[in-house]
Amino acid sequence: MTESPTCPLCGAAHCSHYHRDQRRDYLQCPRCALIFVPPAYHLAPAEERAVYDQHQNSPDDAGYRRFLSRLFTPLAAELAPGARGLDFGSGPGPTLSVMFEEAGHPMRIYDPYYAPDSAVLAGEYDFITATEVVEHLAAPGRELERLVALLRPAGWLGLMTKRPRDRAAFASWHYILDPTHVCFYSEATFEWLAEHLGMQVVFPAADVVMMRRDPKRYRRMT
Repeated sequence: MTESPTCPLCGAAHCSHYHRDQRRDYLQCPRCALIFVPPAYHLAPAEERAVYDQHQNSPDDAGYRRFLSRLFTPLAAELAPGARGLDFGSGPGPTLSVMFEEAGHPMRIYDPYYAPDSAVLAGEYDFITATEVVEHLAAPGRELERLVALLRPAGWLGLMTKRPRDRAAFASWHYILDPTHVCFYSEATFEWLAEHLGMQVVFPAADVVMMRRDPKRYRRMT
């Protein structure tokens, strides 16, 4: 029997079977509760890019702005005037960064396909956002730790991603049909992550999580 891969978030071994459909397997971590797709089922970069190229997001789309406001509104309420931010995984039509700039917050953007300026990942930020991004990450532990390290003391990390409820709902969940979605985070997963990094965590909406770096408790995962 082939040994199961380790958890891509916390590195735990002995991850167990969670679900299988016609396309791929899903495992669950016994430590952080992350549900993830083994690397053998991940798309190649060119295939992944082709899926993202189909997205039609734009700051001119009022509906998309309403969707993003589920994170924008609670996060903006926590920010000091002029707080500097980074939108990570901004996609082909950056919009959340525009919303924060309109609110007086200088923004940088990064996306490995559409805005691959790695220099922005050497900066320091008061807040970082990643909307509909973390479910795509093949190595979420490494990437999230890198982002948190860019935050100033008491800085915020704001994420949007849909959260699984239970095994029965997972089997018919539309979110797993996207072949670029490879990681699924429950509240328990984010609570584990916040505790492990020494951060505070709140859940303003069903698909929103905000974590605040605590300068007295923050520590690296590795």
